[in-house]
Amino acid sequence: MDAIFYVVRTGCAWRQLPKDFAPWPTVYWYFTWWHDDGTVEWIHETLRSRVRAAESRSSEPSAGLIDSQSVRTADTVPAVTRGFDAGKKVKGGKRLLIADTLGLLLAVHVVAASVQDCDGAKHPLLWTRLDHSGVRKVRADQGFAGRLADRTSQILGRELEIVRRAPGRPAASR
Repeated sequence: MDAIFYVVRTGCAWRQLPKDFAPWPTVYWYFTWWHDDGTVEWIHETLRSRVRAAESRSSEPSAGLIDSQSVRTADTVPAVTRGFDAGKKVKGGKRLLIADTLGLLLAVHVVAASVQDCDGAKHPLLWTRLDHSGVRKVRADQGFAGRLADRTSQILGRELEIVRRAPGRPAASR
């Protein structure tokens, strides 16, 4: 587990694991096995439920928040998964995240940075609907405004609430 956490935290290649850990093929084998058999997802779901219970919340959330983040990627990342976010001047990828109101992860989707928020949001909204049936409302910023709110209501039976910034209030720094 420590070796897997090390790779996730540092972003190093499996082959670059320090010698204090098990051999990298062993660590990688366990990671793929646990990912494929659902162990990683089960651990995540269990921990989220326990955190929510510790906060005196229902184990299943009823609301969520969606946002995106454009991040630079290495030149070694395949071109099909890279793009240019003209608004943020970033060449790379975009992470679209849905979290519950405690900030705990519900869904993640990674796309090229050139993908518009409203287009990239379709998959995580669907996954949240399928995996977390209690989530009835998802709040989003103006980047998700437009037809997506109507489609979310009509197709998924959920509300996508676009939260507008108060007049005169500056945008949050990123």
